[in-house]
Amino acid sequence: MAVVNKAMLQELNTEFNTELLAIVNWWCDNSVDEDNGGFFGQIETDGTVVGSANKGIILNTRLLWFFSEAALFTKDTQAATLAKRSFHYLMDKFDDAEFGGFVWEVDCLGNLVDGKKQTYAQSFAIYALSAFYQLTGDELALEKAMETFSLLEEKTYEPMRGGYLEAFSRSWQEIHDMRLSEKDANLPKTMNTHLHVLEAYTNLFKVTKDEVVGAALKRLLDNFQSSIVDHSTYHLRLFMCRNWGDHSEAHSYGHDIEASWLLHKSLVVLAHPKTTSKLTPTVLQLAETCLKEGIGTERQVYDEIDIKTGHVNQASCWWVQAEAIVGFLTAYELTGDSSYIDAVAGIWSFIKKHHLDTDKGEWHWLSTLDQDDNYSEYKAGFWKGPYHNGRAMMESIKILNRIYLGS
Repeated sequence: MAVVNKAMLQELNTEFNTELLAIVNWWCDNSVDEDNGGFFGQIETDGTVVGSANKGIILNTRLLWFFSEAALFTKDTQAATLAKRSFHYLMDKFDDAEFGGFVWEVDCLGNLVDGKKQTYAQSFAIYALSAFYQLTGDELALEKAMETFSLLEEKTYEPMRGGYLEAFSRSWQEIHDMRLSEKDANLPKTMNTHLHVLEAYTNLFKVTKDEVVGAALKRLLDNFQSSIVDHSTYHLRLFMCRNWGDHSEAHSYGHDIEASWLLHKSLVVLAHPKTTSKLTPTVLQLAETCLKEGIGTERQVYDEIDIKTGHVNQASCWWVQAEAIVGFLTAYELTGDSSYIDAVAGIWSFIKKHHLDTDKGEWHWLSTLDQDDNYSEYKAGFWKGPYHNGRAMMESIKILNRIYLGS
């Protein structure tokens, strides 16, 4: 096993700190909707604001989470101010006082457009509210997080089969089209939703140490081990029926490596020795498989591979590269295997060359290698906020500090 260059890791730490501040500043400077309240629903790749764009629960909960965590991590007062703005906008416009939970979409003025209850979205509300509570001690945030947790357990969890169903109407009735997005398969259980329920429950348990939340978190970790991770390939099963039958058509390298480090973080927070012992090998196998199969010639992590044909989608999405940095750093911290650090260095170099927008700021959705003349993916919008890249910088700095500074 090669010796890791300490100076290189210190340089990465410095650059991650610099980039984190750049991300914080971009979102503080560009995202606030002074005319209509809250935050803009969409900002184009060239920085043009689409003031008429609808506003979605995913972006708004991710903004609340990011500004809260960034304020905690950097002590940035503007981030703290925007965390409070985020919280009040979420409660004013997305909180469903009639049926409970949080609605899916409002228009640019905050009027209801779509009231469906996606389990994935409720999870992000818990995730964000827990972070805001940790920042401010606001009891309403904690009360709302616990209320949403109880709703998920009551309305979406299947006690006989285990696991969480995908989507419901505004009044929590089952619906036919359960898809999170148009590209997803219409199946009642997905890896993606369970992954984000996992991170939400982890955050909630971290701030409450509530026994009921802890039991649900442990049960969810067991679900990953027994039903979501394919132990014959060490990829995740993406789409499943109610009985956990696998209907996946692809393996997602980004989700594999994201799950690797999120599972580890959940194990650390839960602190249940038997569960940790059982799942840590899975954490490492997921990372190892991604390292062996998913690294491209430019050192980027591929998007996904078709299970039947073996065709690899080599396009580089910003979020995949961000999650890979944290996943491989986590694997290095657990194993000391320098090949994971080599992967991190290569991915970060690729990000700097092909994802960072040095002119307009923030990260390109697709790398510059994957853009054509008609490229039009937004810089900020329903599915793109500072969650993946901002989190990657904070989590990576924490890992590097633990390794070399003992903090």
